[in-house]
Amino acid sequence: MRGFLASSIGVTCAAALALPLTPPAAAAARPAADAGAPGAPAPRAAAPAVPGSTQSLPLEPSARDRATPSAPATEQVVPRRSVRHFSLVGVVWDDPAAELHGRVQVRTRTAATGAWSDWQALETHNTEHAADRDTAEGASGRVRGATAPLWVGDSDGVELRVRSEPAQDATGQGTDARGAAAAPPLPAGLRLELVDPGDEDRSVDGPRTAGSAAESTAAAEASAANAGLAAPGAAQIAALDRAETEQELLALAAEGVATAPRAKPYIGPRPAIVTRRGWGADEGLRESGFKYTKKVKAAFVHHTASGNGYNCSQVPSLIRGIYRYHVRSMGWRDIGYNFVVDKCGKIYEGRAGGVAKPVLGAHTLGFNSNSMGIAVLGTYGSKKPSKAAVKAVARLSAWKLGLHGMNPKKKTTLTSAGSNLYSKGRKVRLNVISGHRDGFKTECPGGKLYAKLGSARSKAAHYQGR
Repeated sequence: MRGFLASSIGVTCAAALALPLTPPAAAAARPAADAGAPGAPAPRAAAPAVPGSTQSLPLEPSARDRATPSAPATEQVVPRRSVRHFSLVGVVWDDPAAELHGRVQVRTRTAATGAWSDWQALETHNTEHAADRDTAEGASGRVRGATAPLWVGDSDGVELRVRSEPAQDATGQGTDARGAAAAPPLPAGLRLELVDPGDEDRSVDGPRTAGSAAESTAAAEASAANAGLAAPGAAQIAALDRAETEQELLALAAEGVATAPRAKPYIGPRPAIVTRRGWGADEGLRESGFKYTKKVKAAFVHHTASGNGYNCSQVPSLIRGIYRYHVRSMGWRDIGYNFVVDKCGKIYEGRAGGVAKPVLGAHTLGFNSNSMGIAVLGTYGSKKPSKAAVKAVARLSAWKLGLHGMNPKKKTTLTSAGSNLYSKGRKVRLNVISGHRDGFKTECPGGKLYAKLGSARSKAAHYQGR
């Protein structure tokens, strides 16, 4: 019965279950599939039942740094080398609060052709995508600082260089005691993470092979969170037309669930959503159980800064790679975003807990409570997002915000948990559909995507019948 969705709206759940207090895992402490001994031969056929792995390689001082060993490290590298296959790359470090002021560049070798890419830059300012610091997830002791991940496709060779650059002070300058530009030391514990999301075809229409018993239990739990929206184990939640969606909402109200007004439910038709099973989530990676906030008063739009060199058939693999990077490399309990949108306009379930529920994410440091995070796959500083992606953001927002009676063209008030723009406890007026940069000083979601949010607000309101 579609009305069963009542159990999934307006749910308030305590968010205080602690994560295991383990340190940022060194490679030696990781499972064998993630240890990734540099250059060690490991046939991909030897992967665990649930495919995917992470190679974690320590950086070493460059020739310049080795020449001046007494000076702070300002340049570190991974020399060109052959490695096991991977498709997504990022750099992590020990302290999540430490910033990497400088440039991170990588070259990769395409497995199919043996050709090396040009140098590609990784987005270094990624610490603003995180759980709020006063939550169990943010204070777990597992979280690490990190660059944004970069999708490079199937590769078997890599070269990396990280160079510190002068940090600017309040006057816009960074100087040493002699007045010269001073390059700050690099964060401690720099490691290159090479993520293989797995070969198995787990696309929406592809087969799904059973994993471990633990994963099967977790997968059933994740599927149950969407009960009433799709059959257990379904790869996709079907779209509804406007009349069907309104009837579904009225059924909730009849059962006493606090949702949008019964008399005139301004809610957009539910879009089709690819489930976690649909994109092949290894449910054994994430922490068990779910965390919820009170309601969804705002949507924060992000870009993943993972590059635009993907095609839409690769998206399940790309999302699996980001998921593994968020959990295994960065120490989060699950993928940070509540939803992911690709450039073809397809919508994917992100963090587990139920697409209609107010799942607590780790996407906008300071404003994860009472909000949701929508990430558009790609990098949109200089490239315009596709019309299909913007339309998908609007359709998703019209439905999910409509469940909670929110008008996409209006503003709402959120209480900051602490960001570099707003101190903890400050009440902030924000657009109901905001960009990440509205809550945190960051380039995200990129200037070109940010410029399209006005259009997304208007479209979302139209879909709601306003």
